[in-house]
Amino acid sequence: MGVVYIGDRATGKTHLALELANPKSEYVKVANLDYDNLRVQLLDENSQAKPTPLQMPYQRYLEIQARLPSGNKQVVVDWIDTAGDVWLKSYQRDYSDQWTQFLEAIRSSEGVLLILPPHRGMSFQPGVDVEQFVTQKQWCNRFDRWVEFFHYQCSKLRHLAICINKADLFCDLSQEAGKLSYKPYGSSMNWQQRHTYVLQKYFRPIYSQLEQLNKGLSSGSVRCFITSIHHRSLLELPWIYLGSFLAK
Repeated sequence: MGVVYIGDRATGKTHLALELANPKSEYVKVANLDYDNLRVQLLDENSQAKPTPLQMPYQRYLEIQARLPSGNKQVVVDWIDTAGDVWLKSYQRDYSDQWTQFLEAIRSSEGVLLILPPHRGMSFQPGVDVEQFVTQKQWCNRFDRWVEFFHYQCSKLRHLAICINKADLFCDLSQEAGKLSYKPYGSSMNWQQRHTYVLQKYFRPIYSQLEQLNKGLSSGSVRCFITSIHHRSLLELPWIYLGSFLAK
């Protein structure tokens, strides 16, 4: 299997995937889904993501095409949208078949794209209601759960891309995209440099956990990103990274 797309609750996963399918693309496009049809399926009349059914992880398959210097590459993505209850022991007991299905998809994947929300310790733009986000301590505690999960359940994982979404709320998108954006020829940073820059600026509270994760991937790596539906270059960047290493 290629890539599994997952994340914390209420992180904007639905809108991120939807905007990736927007035909106004740069280097990445979704080949198998129509943007307008997908919008009707995923959003309600107020353009809010429809709730995820509790009874089962909701799966869609995305055929991602990345335009790279070596040619067009394809990544098959298994998008598993789960209710927040999936992590509860009671859910795993009462919906054991669905939990097993979720684990099987994760265990067989070579790449994972994990979406995280911002936290209150970040420098938000004026006017942002910070109360809608968890505290930095809660955010770190949540990530500890992901570290444990990847350690015990993802032995085949080669590449883990971790994104803090909604970057428009806590940074200057144009400025950051100017530093981080991908260009087939002549990018100002390589993947390691991008990772180091984002890690030091936005992921510092979980630096030790990321080091632990990195050591656990014997033949792979962890890379950090920031994403937003309001800037195509930042939106595409983790997919280009995964396409560069895992595409067929």
